[in-house]
Amino acid sequence: MDAAVAQPFTRIAADGVRTPLVRPLAVEMPVAIEINGLGYAVMMATPVDLDDFARGFALAERLVETADEIVGIDAHAAGGGMILRLTLVAERAGRVVERVRHRVAESSCGLCGLENLEQALRPLPPVHAVSTAPDAAIFRALAALRDHQPLNRQTGAAHAAALCAADGAIRLTREDVGRHNAFDKLIGAMAAGGLGWDGGFALLSARCSFELVEKAVLAGCPMLVTVSAPTSLAAERAAAAGLRLVALARADAALEAATAAPA
Repeated sequence: MDAAVAQPFTRIAADGVRTPLVRPLAVEMPVAIEINGLGYAVMMATPVDLDDFARGFALAERLVETADEIVGIDAHAAGGGMILRLTLVAERAGRVVERVRHRVAESSCGLCGLENLEQALRPLPPVHAVSTAPDAAIFRALAALRDHQPLNRQTGAAHAAALCAADGAIRLTREDVGRHNAFDKLIGAMAAGGLGWDGGFALLSARCSFELVEKAVLAGCPMLVTVSAPTSLAAERAAAAGLRLVALARADAALEAATAAPA
C-alpha cells in the first residue's frame, strides 16, 4: 500500500489570501496483529515495511528470542485497515497465550497484555555491546538524517529510526507515523538482513520515552540518540541497563545522560 496520499487543502495566508493546493499526507491506519491465530494488538501505523514491523514488534514484546522463531508473516488489507498475521514456532506459542490471557491494555509501547505494574517494569538485560562512535559521528548522522526520510520530506508527519555506523554514516532507515513503529521496523529490518550495530548507534527523530529505551536494550543497541528530550523513566531505565543515551541532539549540541553500569 502507499505510504502517502494526496489531499486537497486551502492555504490561508496572513494577508487574507486563500489558495487551493494539494498536499501529501502520511497514511495512518489500524494494523491488527494476530499471532498464532490469536488477536494480540491493534496498532496505528503506516502500512509499509510491515514484515519488518512484525519482526521488530515480536522481538520488542519478548515473544521471540530471535527473528528466526517467526516462521510466517502475512499481511493483507481488510475493513479499512490491515491484518498482520504472524506464526511463531511451537515452542513460543505459550508466551502468546499467556500474554493474551492476562491482557489489561493495548498500546504501541510494549505493554500489551501485562498483568501488573511490576511486569510493566520488568528488569532489562544489561547492554554488553559498545559504541565506538565519537561525538562528531552523532552530528554527522543528524546532518544526514533528512536525506534518509523520503516520507517525512513528502508529508512532514513521519518519524524515522536510523541505524548509524560508528563514523556516523546512516546505513539503514525506516519511517512510520509512530515513533515506536519506526524503531520496530528498523530492528526488524536489521534482523532480516543480519545487520548488527557494529560499534554504531540508533538515531530516532523523536522524544525518548522509556518504551524506546527498552526496545533499544532488547535489540542490543549500545547507544540511543534522540532528537528530543527523554522522560525521567527513560533516563533511569537506560542507566540501569548500561545503555548510552544521548538526547536533545541538535545541530549545535546534544546532552548525554549519566550512565550507571548495571549490577
